[in-house]
Amino acid sequence: MKILTGNSNKNLSHKISKYLKNKLVNSSIRKFSDGEIYIEINENIRGNSIFIIQSVSSPANDNLMELLLCIDALKRSSAKNITAVIPYFGYARQDRKVVPRTSISAKLVSNLITNSGADRVVTLDLHSGQIQGFFDIPVDNLFATPIFARHIKRKIKTKNMICVAPDVGGTARARALGKMLNVGLAIVDKRRPAPGKSVVMNVIGNVKNKTCIIVDDIIDSGGTIVNAAKILKQRGARDVHVYVSHGVLSGDAVEKIRKSQIKNLVITDTIDNSQKVKKAKNIEILTISNLVGEAIKRISNSTSVSDLFN
Repeated sequence: MKILTGNSNKNLSHKISKYLKNKLVNSSIRKFSDGEIYIEINENIRGNSIFIIQSVSSPANDNLMELLLCIDALKRSSAKNITAVIPYFGYARQDRKVVPRTSISAKLVSNLITNSGADRVVTLDLHSGQIQGFFDIPVDNLFATPIFARHIKRKIKTKNMICVAPDVGGTARARALGKMLNVGLAIVDKRRPAPGKSVVMNVIGNVKNKTCIIVDDIIDSGGTIVNAAKILKQRGARDVHVYVSHGVLSGDAVEKIRKSQIKNLVITDTIDNSQKVKKAKNIEILTISNLVGEAIKRISNSTSVSDLFN
């Protein structure tokens, strides 16, 4: 087993490498002056199982192309098998046609990864589980929920809690966390007039005098979460804590959250935001390195990955 890192999230790759006590593959990944990406593997990997760690985060197109070229380089270097470890699977939000004459980008990206030569994909909290079916190779979709549950039990010292889904689509995720914490469920009903914008309409469930735990898979512009926190406070919530798997945090999202009624936002390091959130005292980053590292170890040893969540 060997591990190769792309450029999208080297900090996470080094943590996973440390957990596995396995050095990263010596490689050169750079750009030519015209922006084309050049990949070179600087050591013999013939007959090895290779895990390439690369998130499809901003700049998404560059990081996706880098992932595809890495897989191709590994294939041409006679790797035994190649597992694409994609902590944040970009383009996942475009998983169906919501209006006529638009692309299903998640399916196209799945095809590109498969056709480039990947034998397996490992990812975390896909935007929708059915994306696994877009692939014709095995997909292991890991979950950050147990990491969040442990953090909540350690940090939030009250039993008067309720898990909140920021929209109807996130109900299953909020229910799963609520089951781990043995607390109830509320849902924020919202309408989205345009991509990236949301208008909060109503809260389903009683949140008065309760500590609300909003859980979601992606926070992008921050509008949905900030508006959800605002209406929860208007409905009498004591505090609002937010747990999100992927902190995209585009535009002025960090500033919005810093000034919002969110007491604490917890994200994972699927996307490298260490510099971006440095000045925001109400944003915390949890690492998924041990979870991903253990999944890699189990895949390498041909043991169960799903047992991690039992």
